[in-house]
Parts: sequence; C-alpha cells; structure tokens
Amino acid sequence: MTAEGFEKARAEVGVIDTMIGFPAPREEQAKQYDFIRKQTHDADSQEWEFPAQYMFKGVPHYEQVDHPVEMLLAKMDEHGIRKAITGLPTQGDNPKRALELYPDRFFACAPVDPNAGMDSVRALDEAVRVHGAKAAHCWGTGLIPQVPVNDKKMYPLYAKCVELDIPIFVYAGVPGPRIQFAPQDVALLDEVCWFFPELKIITRHGAEPWTELMVKLLLKWPNLYYSTSAFAPKHYNERIIEFANTRGAEKVIYAGYYPMGLDIDRIFAELPDVPFRDHVWPKFLYENAARVLKLS
Repeated sequence: MTAEGFEKARAEVGVIDTMIGFPAPREEQAKQYDFIRKQTHDADSQEWEFPAQYMFKGVPHYEQVDHPVEMLLAKMDEHGIRKAITGLPTQGDNPKRALELYPDRFFACAPVDPNAGMDSVRALDEAVRVHGAKAAHCWGTGLIPQVPVNDKKMYPLYAKCVELDIPIFVYAGVPGPRIQFAPQDVALLDEVCWFFPELKIITRHGAEPWTELMVKLLLKWPNLYYSTSAFAPKHYNERIIEFANTRGAEKVIYAGYYPMGLDIDRIFAELPDVPFRDHVWPKFLYENAARVLKLS
C-alpha cells in the first residue's frame, strides 16, 4: 500500500477516466445545469453556482477557454490519462472534435432519457451502431419527472444495452444537488440485477450512505460495478477501499469529476495516498474499465 504502487500502475498501464468533461467558461457551465435548477427551490435565483457547491472546495472555473479539447488533452497527458469518456458527436462541437481528431484518446457514451420511451431506445441503438458509443448513461434523478433506477421505463433501455452488449452508468446514493434521493436508493439495484443478470451496470457517485449494502450487492451480482466519481480521493469510502483490497479488485473503477466539481490536479495529488494494495492499482486505474467498456 504505497504511492509507488500508484505511480508504477500509472506508468505501465495508464488511466481511463470514466467521468470527465471539457473545461468551459462559467456561463456555459451555468447553462449545463439549468435542468437541475428547475428541480430546486432556488430555481428563480439570479445567482448561479455549481448545483452541489456546498460539497466541493475549489471547483474549477474559467473566464475563457479557447481550445477546450486541447486543454483537456494537455491535462490528460500531464496525469497519465490515456483514454477518457465523452458525449456523442451529435452533442456539441467538443465531443465531435475530440472523437474525430483523437479517436484513440476519447470514447463516446450515449445519454438516455427513459421519459422519451421508444424514441430513446432507437436513439441508443443509433448511438452505438452509427457513432460507436461504448456505453449508455442515465441520471434518472435529474430528469423531470424523476426516474428511479428500477422504474419500468428503464427496462426497454436495459434490454437494449444487453442486446448491444454495452454497460450503462447509473447513479447510486444521496445526490449532492438538493433534489430527492429516492430514485438512487442502492436497494433498487437488486431488482435490476436480478431481472437483467447479463446487464453490466456501473454506479456513479458513491452509493452513500448505503455503502455496506453496495458492497453486498457488488459481491452478489457479477455484472455490477462501482466507480469513484465525484469523490476526492482522500474521501474515498473506507468500506470500498477494503472491498477493493480483498474481494473486489475487479469491481472498482476509477472516475474523476473534472471540471464539474473537482480540479484534476487535486485528484492526482491525492490519489497516491489512497491505501490500495499494489495489485489493485492497475485494475482500478485502467484494466477494469477497459474490460467492461471493451477498450483496448
């Protein structure tokens, strides 16, 4: 359990970041979170801040970003991130440019909206078959109306993910923004894993305060995985670290949170102090994500 284990793994296998975004000016970030403001009681406030600002210190802000893709690439190179997740090329200039110019560094993930019914199923099929998406993504808690992880509106999308043989990212635990947490109750995952045993699920955002239950479910269901998004490394849950060090080395996947809430320099300054055993680091940083997402 040494910093050398982290550095060795980073040098030899590198890092896959399964939650990262392009830097953007403050005004653009504000627009990205308008959908959250609509769910909160301060929706009419004229003062914008990150939806869970109270939980994070030093959220990255930029007044101007001239070349966001190249700026992110420079950050990735600095910290040994070999591959990073992004949106579909149809979602804006940044993911389009990243996927077209740097296909060896970025891979696409398709957002899905279960409230759109079969239109979302068809869109997911197109995202994979036309745009090469490696995964689906749904933050049902942030939708209007909210969609719990086990809502039957999710079932056609889960079935399509099985058919396409791709994983889906979902969210587990109490969310940071001041919206209702019920759709992210970790216990809901048990039904989904039982009904769709072939479905590969990767949870985001910690699963707290149900981490003990999360570990039980990770042990129980072979295709359930946990990622560390939205947590600074010094706040990684002790139960998750213990799980990775013992029976769960294949189940825990690295995810950052830059620039949504964490500065990437801070993340990589703290990572060497995480007490993972040496054999866990290459799996955590790269190998688990590469296997589940079918990346080289």
